[in-house]
Amino acid sequence: MKAYVFPGQGAQFVGMGKDLYDKHTAAKELFEKANKILGFRITDLMFDGTDDDLKETNVTQPAIFLHSVILARMLKENFKPDMVAGHSLGEFSALVANKCLTFEDGLRLVQKRAQAMQKACEAEPSTMAAILGLDDSEVERILKEVDEVVVPANYNSPGQLVISGTIAGIDQACEKLKNAGAKRALPLKVGGAFHSPLMEPARLELAKAIESTKFNRGICPIYQNVTAQPVNDPEIIKSNLIAQLTSPVRWTQMMKNMIADGAKTIIEVGPGTVLQGLFKKVDRNINASSAVIGEN
Repeated sequence: MKAYVFPGQGAQFVGMGKDLYDKHTAAKELFEKANKILGFRITDLMFDGTDDDLKETNVTQPAIFLHSVILARMLKENFKPDMVAGHSLGEFSALVANKCLTFEDGLRLVQKRAQAMQKACEAEPSTMAAILGLDDSEVERILKEVDEVVVPANYNSPGQLVISGTIAGIDQACEKLKNAGAKRALPLKVGGAFHSPLMEPARLELAKAIESTKFNRGICPIYQNVTAQPVNDPEIIKSNLIAQLTSPVRWTQMMKNMIADGAKTIIEVGPGTVLQGLFKKVDRNINASSAVIGEN
């Protein structure tokens, strides 16, 4: 079975998508449609901007979404997923790729998500950190000892868990986790505490937009971040998508479930190769590669 997976924030790079724009008329038309929907020329920032331009949440999220979704479209009849999944933001890309959402609606939701998250970050300074070399259960136990808001945010792979919370809470947690034997406790250069209770204002704002958007049954199930389970019911998908902003990304559990359910080939659609590497950490024999037009 073939699984297509879609990356999240952090995979961006200057020049992403330019080859699609230059070589494929249909891709160019979609990029130009996106410029109109967003109200600014995101293609200028994607193709010729700076790293700092692309780090702005309200640019990063739609940029990665566009690269992933348009690449999936250009695969045409070769895009034959048995299952899809996306890491955080990538869940929106996956939902457009499997026809649960239209391109236009998906892009509008991603723009709303980015704006809402940006506002939440500005309202309460917060951050995240990557914890390497400790069991997930040990990290969870130690976080309960911290007297600030700090929670697991991204279960990325066995022994790699990203935590999210207040700046003081992250500092305190990193110290405790290093004392407990973590190989690394790395503060991340991010705008805020994604996938934590501190994103509640953004969740409430995004919920209204999701509830008023039409979702269809997809051409295949999507394994969702909140539950790590396959879903094809539009109402359950919407509910999980709303919960995603304040819940952890259970990517480790998702990978294990997809493999257990028969995934033999993993194709990453979008910028970067991070997700392929994470799958290899779960099963080094898995066949993982990047989407290439005309080959997958």
